[in-house]
Amino acid sequence: MDIVHERAAGMEISKRDAKVCIRISGTRAGTFSKTAATYGSTTNEIVRLRRDLEESAATVVVVEATGDYWKPFNFLLAESLNVELANAKTARNIPGRQSVVSEARWLA
Repeated sequence: MDIVHERAAGMEISKRDAKVCIRISGTRAGTFSKTAATYGSTTNEIVRLRRDLEESAATVVVVEATGDYWKPFNFLLAESLNVELANAKTARNIPGRQSVVSEARWLA
């Protein structure tokens, strides 16, 4: 059985920024809304991201990144949020993902 989170966020992290998509379930079954945004990779931007995710009441944050770019995000977000690191190699082999923003949406 799949676990479905009412409010989830997906993040695609690169060297300079993070593309973030927050998915919120709608009032009817099977409906939801998505909000996409870009945040920088500085500490102030990551703290602003954490504040925005807390305000949206995201229950899980799925992070995909190559290299070590995910570490500052993980350290600052994991203080107050449930952060899950996705295997970038596995996630990249899924068809239908064509841009960084769509990857963040797919992760959410």
